[in-house]
Amino acid sequence: MADLHIQINRDEGGIAGQIASGLRESIRGGRLTPGTRLPATRDLATDLQVSRGVVVEAYEQLVAEGFLVSKVGVGTQVTPKATARAAGRPKASPRREPAPSNSVCGPYYGHRPTSPDLSHFPRERWLASVRHVLTTVPSDALDYGDPGGVPELREELAGYLRRVRAADVRPENLVIVGGVAQGLSLVLHVLGRQRPLRLAVEDPTSHRQVPLLKRAGAHLVPVPVDEEGLDVRRLSGDAVVVTPAHQYPTGVVLSPPRRAALMEWAYAGDRAILEDDYDAEFRFDRDPVGCLQGLAPDRVILSGSVSKAMAPGLRLGWVAAPPDLAEAVRRARGELDLGSPVIEQYALAHFLRTGGYDKHLRRMRREYRRRRDALVTALGEELPEVRVRGIDAGLHVYLELPDGWDELRTTRAAQELGLSTEPVGPMRESPGPAAVVVGFARLPAHKAAEAVRGLKVRMSGQNVD
Repeated sequence: MADLHIQINRDEGGIAGQIASGLRESIRGGRLTPGTRLPATRDLATDLQVSRGVVVEAYEQLVAEGFLVSKVGVGTQVTPKATARAAGRPKASPRREPAPSNSVCGPYYGHRPTSPDLSHFPRERWLASVRHVLTTVPSDALDYGDPGGVPELREELAGYLRRVRAADVRPENLVIVGGVAQGLSLVLHVLGRQRPLRLAVEDPTSHRQVPLLKRAGAHLVPVPVDEEGLDVRRLSGDAVVVTPAHQYPTGVVLSPPRRAALMEWAYAGDRAILEDDYDAEFRFDRDPVGCLQGLAPDRVILSGSVSKAMAPGLRLGWVAAPPDLAEAVRRARGELDLGSPVIEQYALAHFLRTGGYDKHLRRMRREYRRRRDALVTALGEELPEVRVRGIDAGLHVYLELPDGWDELRTTRAAQELGLSTEPVGPMRESPGPAAVVVGFARLPAHKAAEAVRGLKVRMSGQNVD
């Protein structure tokens, strides 16, 4: 049984998080090796003089992230090979056949179900950060700079990703890009220099992403998604793009067993995992699950952005990659367009450093949860035959439609009512149940019941009192 030597500071609060962080760092640092059995929760709680529930919460968090496994009769152990570091750079990726893009467009509450409510963009605090930049940065800072991004932003982002996403990243491993789309394109460009890439992608997946991946030279291999996320048993290819925090469009979270299996798949074949940290900021019913990159920073390439947290129009994102791959991506960014606008980078660094980003996320998390609850409650009351999924996180819900409901007709009816809706059929490679995606970020809570009642009328052809 391992002696854990966990240090906690009772004055800081968040004891479960401190325990989880201490264990996570011990696993990453190699002090707790793969297969090490941890003390029972009751024993560790006694040693640390905390309640057993606090230790249970810490263990559950690390099981969800894939650092630990827990089995009846065996106890809790460090995941086998969780800290293994294979030599060399992750290998290349693939191409695949896309899903057609014939989604109906429509909007009052947003052009896409994934769009945030831009009326809540923190204009004043962002303006304060921009003013700070313009009055403090030296003139030379506005010249052509490092295409990988300004050092101040990479420093702040590295700290943020370590603290909030449990990432294992340093500033030198980060490249600032114009969003996740550009980040994925650059990574695929680098990985595909040696040979054609076979890239596994989730099925269903965003139909907007498919052309981007193909243009980057990848041959796409669809892999089914079920209630536990990507079906790792069906994986093939040289690399995979995955959205483990909140899959689009189904909204499922990659389960702990699947996370562990995905790591084994990557190490067994010297393959790369391209992690799109989609919707990770907005998790409503439990703490966010740490990113996959924190489990295997030498296998996983993490991409993220501020598009959902703040605004897509800022075009600010990042790629966290192993050192040699990060350097190759940085060079590729320089060859493409010389890097991102520096004023916005300095402003985001200041926004992170002064707590503006965290404060904005806390505010929007509360508001989006209120809007989600209003929509889900209205669906349950007015349309109980519709199965609602993917509600634990993100800015959209996934609705499986009852027999006889047509995706396109439902989408048009919802859009006429001001709901941001898309059919799922065009996102599928393989047949699946009729479903639509509905965004709630721009749907005011007091409008949810009215919109759902209207949808009921349109789909049933009957009046509602």
